[in-house]
Amino acid sequence: MSASPEPTSPASKESPDGSPLPGVAAFAVMGTTIASCLAVGVVLGLWVDHELGSAPAGLLIGIVLGTVAAVVSVVKQVRRFL
Repeated sequence: MSASPEPTSPASKESPDGSPLPGVAAFAVMGTTIASCLAVGVVLGLWVDHELGSAPAGLLIGIVLGTVAAVVSVVKQVRRFL
């Protein structure tokens, strides 16, 4: 008889040396995703304001769209672990 390996959840995976690196990496990816989505929204909003002279409307819209993109992206990343 061969014993089948026990299923492991993604949250319980650890590197061979016992450090919780995959969990730390997941949080680092989430933080980077949030920062980059917001940065792109702000930069595009500032560019729109500069081109159209619509300050601060473009910036506010860029922040909102960047926040929405960040939330959607992080939700997709979190669903992998649920």
